[in-house]
Amino acid sequence: MDKQKQTGKTPSLAQLEAELQREQYRSRYSRVFRSTVCTLVVVAAIAVLVATLWMPVLQIYGSSMTPSLQDGEIVLSVKDVSPEPGEVIAFYYNNKVLVKRVVGMPGDWIDIDEDGAVFVNGAALDEPYLEEKALGDCTISLPYQVPEGKVFVLGDHRSVSVDSRNKAVGCIAEDQIVGKIVFRIWPLSQLGAIG
Repeated sequence: MDKQKQTGKTPSLAQLEAELQREQYRSRYSRVFRSTVCTLVVVAAIAVLVATLWMPVLQIYGSSMTPSLQDGEIVLSVKDVSPEPGEVIAFYYNNKVLVKRVVGMPGDWIDIDEDGAVFVNGAALDEPYLEEKALGDCTISLPYQVPEGKVFVLGDHRSVSVDSRNKAVGCIAEDQIVGKIVFRIWPLSQLGAIG
């Protein structure tokens, strides 16, 4: 069109229609692009809110929960401050998030014998998720009563896990609990619910 202005010729009807179609295409493309970007930003913001507030996604580090959870696995947790015995929870400890299994509730008496067998209120705990039992790093006096408002947690790999048996960690208060581990996301070959 600039050449046409310089030469003084007016554009033909076909040239004007072609230019109009190009401008309409640019306008549609711009609207679709802006709409797509806005949609992606909103979806990402919602995903971040859900992951932060209701369903935190966590990566497992270390071997304290083997064989139930392995180093490097990625799991989904659900916010729940009222865990039940046998459930695996994540909780805050010294600016870290640890993952352990709930064994005792407030008021329960916990005892562990030399072979690593766990007794709750005098009854032996059935623990099919363990490969081996061990007393581990136990610095508390046994039998031990779980204080009100707290839960007693143990790792599934008892010989290496530092958990409620150690005074440094102790029992876990409700406000420390991040959530209950419910689903394994990664690796895909192990995708599924965690029991």
